[in-house]
Amino acid sequence: MSVDTAGETARRIMAEFARRTGLDPPSGTPKRYLWTDAFAACNYLGLSSQAGHESCRDLALRLVDQVHHTLGMHREDDPRKGWISGLPPDEGERHPAIGGLRIGKRLPERKPGEPPDERLEWDQDGQYFHYLTKWMHALERVGRATGDPGYLRWAMELAQTAHARFTTPARTGRPGRMYWKMSIDLSRPLVASMGQHDPLDGFITCCALQLAAREIPGPSPYPDLRPEIADFAGICRGIDLATDDPLGTGGLLTDALRIAHIMDHGGAGFLERLGPGLSAWFPVLLGDLMDAAITGLDDFAGSGNTRLPAEYRLAFRELGLSIGLAGVKDLGRLVKGIAGDSSLEVQAEAVGQYLPVGDSITRFWLDERNRQGGSWVEHREINMVMLATSLAPGGFLGLPD
Repeated sequence: MSVDTAGETARRIMAEFARRTGLDPPSGTPKRYLWTDAFAACNYLGLSSQAGHESCRDLALRLVDQVHHTLGMHREDDPRKGWISGLPPDEGERHPAIGGLRIGKRLPERKPGEPPDERLEWDQDGQYFHYLTKWMHALERVGRATGDPGYLRWAMELAQTAHARFTTPARTGRPGRMYWKMSIDLSRPLVASMGQHDPLDGFITCCALQLAAREIPGPSPYPDLRPEIADFAGICRGIDLATDDPLGTGGLLTDALRIAHIMDHGGAGFLERLGPGLSAWFPVLLGDLMDAAITGLDDFAGSGNTRLPAEYRLAFRELGLSIGLAGVKDLGRLVKGIAGDSSLEVQAEAVGQYLPVGDSITRFWLDERNRQGGSWVEHREINMVMLATSLAPGGFLGLPD
C-alpha cells in the first residue's frame, strides 16, 4: 500500500471515529476514552500535516477541548460536579489537566471501603498513569503543531500532578514505587501494584517535555521537571523491561525512538542539565530498550499468534507492536548519528529484521473480514484508532513528513 493510499484509509477511519464518538458532529454526551483519544489527536495532526487537511487539524484541537471538558470533569453519575481538580470554573479553564484526567471507563470508580473485585476493576473509572503520559505526549504534539505554548504548559502541569500522586517516596537504600491506578480525584490508590513500564513512561515523557520547553525561544514560563525526572530515573533503574505483550513491546520501540530523539536534539549539554549522570545513562537505557524489544519481538514471532483467526487475537495490542516497528527506520538513522557505540547500531539493525511482522499485522487488520468478529467489535474505537496510527504513524511518532 502506498503512503498516499495508507493516509487516505487512515483519514476515512478517523472520520468514522469522529462520528462514532460524538466529536464530529459534536455531541452533548461524547464518548471519550483517554488512551484512544491521545492516539486520535496525534493522528489528526499527522493527517493534517501530510495531506493538508485543515479539517483534521481542527478535529485535533476540538478533541483536546472535548477530552478536557469530559474527562477533566466529574462523571454525570457522580454527585461531585465540576473540574476533578476542584478548581473553580474559570481557573479550571486555565488549567484543565492539572487535576489529571479520568480514564473514561463505563462504570463509576470503586467507592472508599468497597472491597476490590479484580474482574470488575477493569471496567471501573479512575486514573491510569500510562494513559496520562500518552495525553502529555499528545498535548506536546499539539503544541508543536500549533505553536501555542499553552498546550505544553498543560502537559507539564499534568506531569507534575501525576508524579506527585502516583509515586511513593524513596526510602533509605530503596527507590520509590508507583501506583497503577488511582481514584478520580487522585486521593487514594485503587490498584497499589506498579505497572511494569510506568516509571519508564514517566521518565521519557518528562524528558521530552523538558526538551520541548527548551526549544521554545524566550524566557521559560514552564514548570521545571528535573525533580520528577530524577525520581523516575531512580525508580527505573534495575527494572526488567522485557515483556511478552506485543503492545508493551511496541511501547518499548516507541520509547527507544523517543530516547534517540532526545539524545539527538538535546545534545550532551542538555542531558547533563537534566540530572547528574544522565548523559552517560541515556545510551545504556537505549541499549536496554532495544534488547528488551528484541526479546519481545522474538517471542511474538515464535508464538504462532499471527496464524490464529481474528476472534482469538486482540487487534489493538498487535497494532501497538506495528506502530512501534513503524519508527524503526528512523530509530536506525538517529542511532547512527548519536551512537559513538557500534553495538547500538547492531541492535537497531537486529530490530529492523522484524519489520515484516509489523506489515503483516497491519495487512491482517485491514482485511474487512477480520473486523467482523467479536474481538474487533468489542474494542472497536481503540482498534480503529490504532489501525489508523499503524497506517499513518507520523503524527504519533513525530516522524518527518
